[in-house]
Amino acid sequence: MTVDRVLLASPRGFCAGVEMAIKALAWMVRAFEPPVYCYHEIVHNQLVVQRFEESGVVFVDDIGEVPPGRPIMLSAHGSAPEVVAAARDRGGYVVDAVCPLVTKVHHEVKTRAGKGYQIVYVGHEGHEEAVGTMAVAPDAIHRVETPDEVAALPQFETPVAVLAQTTLSHREWAGVVEATKEKFPQLWQPERSDLCFATTNRQTALMAIAPQCDAMVVIGSANSSNTNALASLATEAGCPRVFRINGPDELPDDITGTVGVTAGASAPEDLVRSVIARLSPANGVEEVQVTDEDEYFPPPRNLRELLSAVDAVASVMLPTPETPAALDDRNIDASDVLESLHRHG
Repeated sequence: MTVDRVLLASPRGFCAGVEMAIKALAWMVRAFEPPVYCYHEIVHNQLVVQRFEESGVVFVDDIGEVPPGRPIMLSAHGSAPEVVAAARDRGGYVVDAVCPLVTKVHHEVKTRAGKGYQIVYVGHEGHEEAVGTMAVAPDAIHRVETPDEVAALPQFETPVAVLAQTTLSHREWAGVVEATKEKFPQLWQPERSDLCFATTNRQTALMAIAPQCDAMVVIGSANSSNTNALASLATEAGCPRVFRINGPDELPDDITGTVGVTAGASAPEDLVRSVIARLSPANGVEEVQVTDEDEYFPPPRNLRELLSAVDAVASVMLPTPETPAALDDRNIDASDVLESLHRHG
């Protein structure tokens, strides 16, 4: 391939929720004898899952597969209330790494359902976040993805609220919510959008470069909703060639010209570096930054309490022996933690 230059989107890659979840699971790996169990993939990325598997993590889709007494982490996408209860009933140490933005939506579902609302939930069928959210109030929630599905809903006699899967793109959300407003004029919406700020920021950064690119490379796994949204957005922006890849080995050999690069919210930065190395742009890399992200989500409280008492977790704190204790994790990068697992796994 003969790539002239790379335009690198910023922000890209890990969001605050993913950062928190990856570091939390890494600390559990260091604190407990293997295996550590995780309900569903901790995040939707093949490399991340593989590195944790190499470190002794077993991913399960049924809590019943976890032997009694073993430590369990619940994924960043959020879990149904009965799954959380079943995990605690196993008798082991349980850490719920749900993203706080998903927790907010769960709370809204519970509150609105408790007040007698029917809830129109905009989300992707089968996505783990959608499944977990709908399980909070299954008798009061109706999942839709398109305006046609909104039109097919009955005219409810009770008040109606609309909520969303956090990783939707604005384009996925906007048309559906407008159709919902037309059908239910008294519709209730939360004051603060359910859509993840990190998803929005990554889409904005992509839009800043896609029209200038001969090809756009979006790094992330096929089951990552926000990654797929980025790829779709690049196509809508008019970029002639768009590639959603897991890693550099999936790059086609005939990419030329100016290439844009971004990464979904579950993709580690070392994948970005390896993709750029494979592209080997003749005239270098220009990073295009549209906003600063300084959002931080601390580890779950019970894990913080564990970390304060377990000296062994200090070995995952990079990059030097002088690195402060785990509770100062704000200055620790999850990509570095993940690479450390890979080196020492």
